[in-house]
Amino acid sequence: MSDRKSHQQQRQQALSWALIVLVALCHQIPVAQSVELTFELADNAKECFHEEIQKNQTSTLEFQVVSGGRYDVDVTLESPTGEVIYKQIKTQYDSYQFVAAATGVYAACFSNEFSTFSHKIVYMDFQVGEEQPLPGIEEHATVLTQLETSAQEIHKGLNAILDYQTHHRLREAQGRKRAEDLNERVLWWSLTETAAILIIAIGQVLVLRNFFSEKKPSQMNYTLMK
Repeated sequence: MSDRKSHQQQRQQALSWALIVLVALCHQIPVAQSVELTFELADNAKECFHEEIQKNQTSTLEFQVVSGGRYDVDVTLESPTGEVIYKQIKTQYDSYQFVAAATGVYAACFSNEFSTFSHKIVYMDFQVGEEQPLPGIEEHATVLTQLETSAQEIHKGLNAILDYQTHHRLREAQGRKRAEDLNERVLWWSLTETAAILIIAIGQVLVLRNFFSEKKPSQMNYTLMK
């Protein structure tokens, strides 16, 4: 029992030190260049985002339509020479990874020109380059210690948590927007039904009132003369 408890204590201490080292080195971690944003794409509009990429550098373009219309958008990715290396028509979400064939400015364009009245909310994540490992891990000549291994695993786990949080926020925003649209449609439908019921009720009252109204003597004499 004592050996088991001491082993658990050593493991907890190692994890604690790993967290301390990870937090201390966060500002020294070289991360991949990334552009992550959510923007509004108006109807009959086109938005382009430019990013400079070095030759043989791996990049990833990820997008998702959060709200608007049928949740679709046209996407193109152009090389510095103007060549279209990626194209999607009326797509809700996708992810594309590529290796730059030449150094230059690449353009990711989102088009809503096929829509005449509905605007879109689009999420985009443009990552350039691969994420670098923790400082000192890549150049390690010997086997990693338990502390370094734990720090590396925690770093990967935190990155995975960030990705999950982003996707869950997008799903939550998309569900909330759909609920708001449905609520608005139900409201207008209820108002239309209420107006129709009032018009029918007033019409019925007028018709019944006309049936039971007494005619004047002059009107009765005119009817008999006919």
